[in-house]
Amino acid sequence: PEIARTADEIGCLLAVSFHATTDEVRDKLVPINKKWNIAALLDALRSYPKLTNSERITFEYVMLDGVNDSDEDARRLVKLIEGIPAKINLIPFNEWPGAPYKRSSNNRIRAFADIIYKAGYASPIRTPRGEDIMAACGQLKSATERARNPRRQVEAEAQAPADNG
Repeated sequence: PEIARTADEIGCLLAVSFHATTDEVRDKLVPINKKWNIAALLDALRSYPKLTNSERITFEYVMLDGVNDSDEDARRLVKLIEGIPAKINLIPFNEWPGAPYKRSSNNRIRAFADIIYKAGYASPIRTPRGEDIMAACGQLKSATERARNPRRQVEAEAQAPADNG
């Protein structure tokens, strides 16, 4: 990963889309994991030059029902990031019609957050906004793609040679 170079050149605070505690699950959720797996990512993060308690790394973690939200996942996450000054943002998944995943229940998210908090890490649960109008994170792209597909179908039909049969 280019994390060290980014720190040297830009000197920014770092947020990482983590989302899973095993390579098997993370490969599906974060495709770059196939190139730089969890071990490689964590090695790069541990050597991040600006790593201090006042400049923590933020781990973004979307909560997917039955995919990455078990107590075991929470304990594994704590073990993986051990020694890294960090905050874990827990993000309730924003569902849309036909979404491949479901949002974890509020109780499940709170239980996950409690395990992380008791291990000494801040674990705020992000408040979803805009989902009532399908404008939350992830939903806008989905709506745009759904709208674009029918338009492509119409365009393809318009360009097809007419059947004068």
